This record gives sequence, C-alpha cells and structure tokens, in this order.
Amino acid sequence: MSGHSKWATTKHKKAALDAKRGKLFAKLIKNIEVAARTGGGDPEANPTLYDAIQKAKKSSMPADNIERARKRGAGDEAGGADWQTVMYEGYAPNGVGVLIECLTDNKNRAAGEVRATLSRNGGSLADAGSVSYLFTRKGVVILRKNGLTEDDVLMAVLDAGAEEVNDLGESFEIVCEPGELIAVRSALQEAGYDYESAEPSFIPSVNVPLEADGAKKVFKLIDALEDLDDVQNVWANFDVSDDVMAQVG
Repeated sequence: MSGHSKWATTKHKKAALDAKRGKLFAKLIKNIEVAARTGGGDPEANPTLYDAIQKAKKSSMPADNIERARKRGAGDEAGGADWQTVMYEGYAPNGVGVLIECLTDNKNRAAGEVRATLSRNGGSLADAGSVSYLFTRKGVVILRKNGLTEDDVLMAVLDAGAEEVNDLGESFEIVCEPGELIAVRSALQEAGYDYESAEPSFIPSVNVPLEADGAKKVFKLIDALEDLDDVQNVWANFDVSDDVMAQVG
C-alpha cells in the first residue's frame, strides 16, 4: 500500500494549503462545535473535543477561533448551528468505492451537492451499505517523525493497543481499534511525542489498483468532494504503485 501511503502524505500537505485559504478552518470549527455539544465543553473530560482542539492547534488555527467554537458548541455563546453527521456512499471512476462524511445543517443541500459532484466527475451515488462493507472503522493517529524511528513509535504504542504503524514519508500513521484511540494517543504523550491528529477513520479492506489515468480521475473527484463546504472527510479504496504516483505527480 506504499502508493496509498503517499496519497495520505499528499492529503496532509494539502491540508496545510487548505488552512491558508480558510477551507480547513471551517471544517475544524464544525468538529469542535459538534464535539463540545455532544460531550460537553471541558476538553479534559471530553476526549473527542480534546482531539478536535489538538488538530485545530496543529493546523495553526488562532486560539480565539478555537475558544469561540468550543463555547458555541457547549452553549456558552450564541451562534452554534445544528450540525448533523451524514454518511454518503458512492463510486468513483474504475469502480473505486467512496465514503463521504458530511457535517451539515441542511441534509438536502448536502445530498444534492454530493450527488452532483460525483456525477460531474465520472462517479455516482450508491445505496446505503453497498460500499461501506468494503471499509473497517479504525482509529488513526498521525505523528510527525521529527527524528523518530518506527521502532521508537512501536515501543510507545504497542501495549496501548496499536495494531500497526505505517511510514508516510514525513509522518507515521498509527492504526488501532476506535476504542483504543485515547489510550494510543495518551501513550504517545506519555512518551513525550507530540502527535498531529487522532480521530476515527475508515480503512479499506479491499483495494482497487489504479493506473495513471484512473488515479488522476479518482484524485480529481476526491478533491472536488473535499472542496464542498458540507464534506468533512472522504475515504476511498484505491491503491496506486510508486510508479503511478510518480506519473500523476
């Protein structure tokens, strides 16, 4: 899955660019508001909120923005929207399965935009359950290397429930069961390692190999979906070789 790992690295670099134009900030603010609303406004007592704030800090979001989002979600400040999580399933070109997680205050708008974006980019919306079975819910922690080796990370997280550590080039990706996510990121903190993000994710159990032309089409679709305001996350079950990734650039 080396090519897929390279794509994950590309996504993290893209996130930094998104932050510059405010696109990522809007998504992170939603995460904080929802976490505070569902689990309370105290980050120390609400691990989901803690991780949402951590991710926002790592993306260089101003502290005032973070605090206002936390207060809106907790009900301490007016203005918080009634965000709802909706998951859509679809197909990208070449039969690649796609999961699209939206956080929206208007389900009809979100569904219409997702459907239209899929259609415009050679994809289609799928029935519930027809794609999700190709993925497994996991916890994923991203940790920048900063001189660390894979053995360093494994030593820190193995006893906490980590299942695997993947090399993404500039970062490590630590995969675990969703219920072990807090234990794994806490183990990293205890070891003195400053993680980038810790959140539930979907890992594909079956992958579709792509050549350069197919990869370009799939990447274009994913970019278009991620640019939608209501879309929080996109997961897809493709794999690309190093050679194909190099061709795609």
